[in-house]
Amino acid sequence: MFLPVLPASANESEGKGEVDVKSIVFGHIGDSYEWHITTWGETHISIPLPVIVMGQDGTWHMFFSSEFHHSPTGEYEGFYVAKGGQFDGKIVEKNAAGAEVRPLDLSITKTAFAIILNSILLCVIILGVSRWSKRNPNQAPKGFVGTMEMFIMDINDNVIKACIGKGYERYSPYLLTVFFFIFFNNLMGLIPIFPGGANVTGNIAITLTLACCTLLAVNLFATKEYWKEIFWPDVPLALKPIMIPIEIVGILTKPFALMIRLFANIMAGHSVILSLVCLVFITATMGQVLNGSMTVLSVFFGIFMNILELLVAYIQAYVFTMLSSVFIGLSLVEHHHEAK
Repeated sequence: MFLPVLPASANESEGKGEVDVKSIVFGHIGDSYEWHITTWGETHISIPLPVIVMGQDGTWHMFFSSEFHHSPTGEYEGFYVAKGGQFDGKIVEKNAAGAEVRPLDLSITKTAFAIILNSILLCVIILGVSRWSKRNPNQAPKGFVGTMEMFIMDINDNVIKACIGKGYERYSPYLLTVFFFIFFNNLMGLIPIFPGGANVTGNIAITLTLACCTLLAVNLFATKEYWKEIFWPDVPLALKPIMIPIEIVGILTKPFALMIRLFANIMAGHSVILSLVCLVFITATMGQVLNGSMTVLSVFFGIFMNILELLVAYIQAYVFTMLSSVFIGLSLVEHHHEAK
């Protein structure tokens, strides 16, 4: 149920008719304790999300984020959302000295709620396709089921199997899950209205988690030859003190590259689209001719960027899955005996 809440942004320009592009862009790509739907006049229509925090006294507090807006001071049970400073946009409380401190925060934020919702939708789609295939084992799939089978077989055969080789079957469930999780969340992020619009894969905490999963998949099941090449590479003895640290650092740089690539591309795409849309409102006070021409230009480039982001949504999921498969394949290297 949609609940209207009062304006709570500290970054809005008051009485000047100005558009705070920075606030709009960072408000979208950032996380929040409510899901903003739209603004009707002076009223913000948002979905309040559960706040779950443990205060300094060790007591757990659970309530909806709308309680902050119902309070005249913006404070509820000693907690409030910080405006500015080190904890800007985060729930804080004050200690005995009067300083702002962060409680243990396990709240369901916009990003967390989007992950839960998108994961449920993705499971419904995949299980629905699987159920149809089990019921019709001898019938060629058509329509949506056929499209999904094409996607699954393409990633499994042309990416996972091709990059890993022997023993790829044990990694296929993880890598297919990663691909569809990233791809589906990328697509949902391009939908401007609820339940879309959340910047899930543009959140570095999400890409960090995905990269750590690949790091574990690569190193937990690696062969002895893989570890030998890292800690005792086949190079002259004088070069071993140089190569060993480089190889060790390489263990972490590979998932780091996965994390930054996905995060940066998705976040940049969202930022560019929002900035183009804001051009319409920025030029509203600059005359009808300029505003009209910039509106047409903004709409044209906005549509172009959205189409481009559809391609990027697939490419980024594909690249993350492919590189993860390559790294896993390299960790399964076997010792090759030289022919005499």
